[in-house]
Amino acid sequence: MKLRTLSIFEFDAFAEKHPLGSYHQTSNYGMLMSEQGLDYELIGMIDNNNEIVAASLIIIKKFNFLYKYAYAPKGFLVNYYDFNQVKEFTKLLKKRYHSKNISFIKINPEIAIGQVDIKNKHIKYNKNKQIENTLKELKFRKLEGNNKFDTKLPKFNSIVLLKETNINTISKNARNKINKCKKYGLTFEKVKRDKIEILFDFIKNKKDHNINHYYNYYNAFSKNNSIDIFLVKINFEIALISLREKYEKEYQRNLKLVDEVMENPSSTNLKKKLESDKTLSLYKDSISAVTIYLRNNEEKYIAGAITIKYKNRVSILISGFDQEYKFFNANYFLHNEIIEYYKDDYDYLDLNGITGDFTSDNPYKGLNEFKLNWNPVSFEYIGEYDFIINEGLYKNLEQNGVLTKEFKRKEKSINKN
Repeated sequence: MKLRTLSIFEFDAFAEKHPLGSYHQTSNYGMLMSEQGLDYELIGMIDNNNEIVAASLIIIKKFNFLYKYAYAPKGFLVNYYDFNQVKEFTKLLKKRYHSKNISFIKINPEIAIGQVDIKNKHIKYNKNKQIENTLKELKFRKLEGNNKFDTKLPKFNSIVLLKETNINTISKNARNKINKCKKYGLTFEKVKRDKIEILFDFIKNKKDHNINHYYNYYNAFSKNNSIDIFLVKINFEIALISLREKYEKEYQRNLKLVDEVMENPSSTNLKKKLESDKTLSLYKDSISAVTIYLRNNEEKYIAGAITIKYKNRVSILISGFDQEYKFFNANYFLHNEIIEYYKDDYDYLDLNGITGDFTSDNPYKGLNEFKLNWNPVSFEYIGEYDFIINEGLYKNLEQNGVLTKEFKRKEKSINKN
């Protein structure tokens, strides 16, 4: 066996056929990383018949002038059940990258070791969990306790089965909000690169990326039509009619609540009255904003998403909505329309991560609940591992706090949807 650099064609062809292939393991993703100033290599292990038997996109990043590490996003494209293949591939990688002063290679294979039973907060593990023993024996170091977004990619994920999902299979909560969205005249549009700036306003507070990050994504993945951008626009005429109707209905309810409080000022009645007051205020503010846009004949987008297509799966790279218009629940409408848009041509929709913490005090509880509205299949993946190339360098980085600083959680804020 030997390692060699693969051509773009060789690597992408191999990845396309590999069971663990994902858009993270493509030449497109490598080109994206190069736009961010990182080096990358397309590496393959070749057998005696000159056939590629394992491969990986390897991204190289400098900590500083002295130290570097490598990253294989979504892990190596190897047969993890073949111990000898994994052992040989990692031995060759270690030999190659030790000479390049690489301290370790980080991997996070998309290997589902268990399916999450959300209702019972239980995980049913499968035989893939045995692969943990292989990695341990080969001296991979596992990042422990990463049940939230503590890793480069989420350890827990939810996948919508597109062919089996429709308005009747999702939660009642989601159905109600989607139906309300339609009454407000929301529309769904596929847009071009020039409207990334509009979308960026909805997502700029979610991660530490500037707008060029998303332009680079588009440039890398549009080469083979693997990226889509969607926006949700509001029809102000329809929205104004609906808002006025709802305001009048709530106003009449509020008057009755006033009488009830006068007759019986219980905590329950007072709470209902206060909630009604808030709802009326929200309707009033929304009517005012919509009236201004309608008067000025302006168009307004209030939500959007970027998706990546690879093989039979669509992945939501990122999505967001205008907090000023959160009353319209546009994110529910957006996700439902994405499902409808892709269901005829693809099998899976990757919702891009949940947490493994299903307790009531989880700060990401709202995010989890939003994604679980779509009745997805949820998995726990095998997690994040470091394959140590140079033990001395690795210990030095660890002791000096460099690793902690480099791999701190990237989310800037928690979107509860």
